[in-house]
Amino acid sequence: MSLKAVLFDFNGVIIKDEPIHLQLIDDILIQENLQPQRVNERQTSLGRSDSCGKQSYRAYFQDLLKNRGRVITEEYLSDLLNRKAQAYVLELEKLEKLPLYAGVDDLIFQARSHNIKLGLVSDSLLQEIQLVLERAKLTEYFQIIVTGDDIATSKPQPEGYLLAVEKLNQAYPDLNLQPQECLAIEDTPAGIQAAKRAQMQVVGVANTYPFHMLQRQANWTVDYLTDLELDRIQEVFLQKDVKTALPEC
Repeated sequence: MSLKAVLFDFNGVIIKDEPIHLQLIDDILIQENLQPQRVNERQTSLGRSDSCGKQSYRAYFQDLLKNRGRVITEEYLSDLLNRKAQAYVLELEKLEKLPLYAGVDDLIFQARSHNIKLGLVSDSLLQEIQLVLERAKLTEYFQIIVTGDDIATSKPQPEGYLLAVEKLNQAYPDLNLQPQECLAIEDTPAGIQAAKRAQMQVVGVANTYPFHMLQRQANWTVDYLTDLELDRIQEVFLQKDVKTALPEC
């Protein structure tokens, strides 16, 4: 078995934008005559209050509205999320330099040099992701993108990762990609769980959570993307049996 595809998470792996999202959520709540986020709610967003990890912003927004007694319809929630996405675009346009994590370009180069396909799997909205990829000149490198617009369930459910495999096989019929031939790059326990439930190997990058916390769940763990060596991971994939717990990079 060989490594055929690397699937990136977005928030917390490619871009460090959580402060922007949290401020925009407060802005939306205030516009709706609701109280902004409390400290414990922000901690929930960061995933520090439960074992499942960071919530998707959609699920988090839904919980905030319920906690404030607001009746939620799918149309109402979608409208608020679209308003937030539009505001996100405006906020990023104000920045001269995007808060991207180091090592993304190098990892893309490593994958392309080995003819490994690249994809992106995120609970964020397509509008937000496209803007960042275009600004960072990364759009051309991701053969497929799965976003919150495409799936009904958020991480830690595996739907997004399984859809990514399906999309890659549609784009490359001769690839015959299996989930076990994919490597996911994640920064949260929820993301790691989603990829593992899809039967994928996972690298945990300690951008959001401490190294030791991700190390207990991921197959590999690195402090920074710059520490990740695809050559070493490919060697393990080429072994006959891939263990459930693999050596760190």
